[in-house]
Amino acid sequence: MSTFVYILVQILVIILLAPLVNGVIQKVKALTQKRKGAPLLQMYFDLRKLFHKSAVVSEVSSWIFKATPYIVFSTAVTAALFVPVSTMITPAAFPGDAIMLIYLLALGRFFMVLAGLDTASTFGGMGSSREAMISSLMEPSIIVSVITIGLISKSTSVYQMMTTAQFAGLPLAHPVYLVVFLAFLVIIVTESSRIPVDDPATHLELTMVHEAMILEYSGRHLALMELSAVIKQLVFITFVVNIFMPHDQLIGMVGIGAIMLSLLIYVLKVIVISVLIAVIEISTVKFRLLSVPNLAALSFILSFLGFLNYLVLWR
Repeated sequence: MSTFVYILVQILVIILLAPLVNGVIQKVKALTQKRKGAPLLQMYFDLRKLFHKSAVVSEVSSWIFKATPYIVFSTAVTAALFVPVSTMITPAAFPGDAIMLIYLLALGRFFMVLAGLDTASTFGGMGSSREAMISSLMEPSIIVSVITIGLISKSTSVYQMMTTAQFAGLPLAHPVYLVVFLAFLVIIVTESSRIPVDDPATHLELTMVHEAMILEYSGRHLALMELSAVIKQLVFITFVVNIFMPHDQLIGMVGIGAIMLSLLIYVLKVIVISVLIAVIEISTVKFRLLSVPNLAALSFILSFLGFLNYLVLWR
């Protein structure tokens, strides 16, 4: 029974908080540009409107186009179960493996690429090819970063990584964690399809990546795709904050009170990372597609430096 409750809490927290992260990023960008901007809860309103609309499907599309929104949403929610929002949650409820987490999200991306090609749209095919290229460029840095953290914790279990980081005191004070954290910042920006890799607010089809793949979606299908994207973004942020910014060891409480306080601190940390992402977007511009490999190379160099630091300093 307790396992079911933990899973329910995990799903609700991730799904309900994910659109807010997007709202925080947009609000910070608007305020720094001296604009009022959209309301903080604008994405909730947009999702509600889309879920109440019927989906328009092209006659040339196959079952892949129709099934992809549900597959992508399912993989995103399942991935959310692999990353506990708090170490107060028992490990029996979340025996998730970080490597499996990565490839579970890759499964959703694979179907998104197929859906973009399935529409027989020029822009859909272009977006799919770009997404496949960017994801293949970023995969080595993700794997090396996860392996480095896994070597420190002697396990690829996400929960074990979190508990090991707790006993490290302030992980970001150690060179290994610090360098891998910087690599993960680049990974979050890239995997979330944000500036400088992609611009989610663009209306110019030739510069689209993620948006080009979902250009043909509408109604509830579009709502599921948009919600899945922000859930995936929050999964990466959750992975980062609970490994590089641990807090639960500072809570001297037990029971429901400890879990509620832990969740509150978790939300605050997510907001901090969201503001940091907004600052990155504000301080840079969208890269040309041919410049994206340079960013991927930077991420890989940082992750590999973290691995070398582990070999030299940690062992």
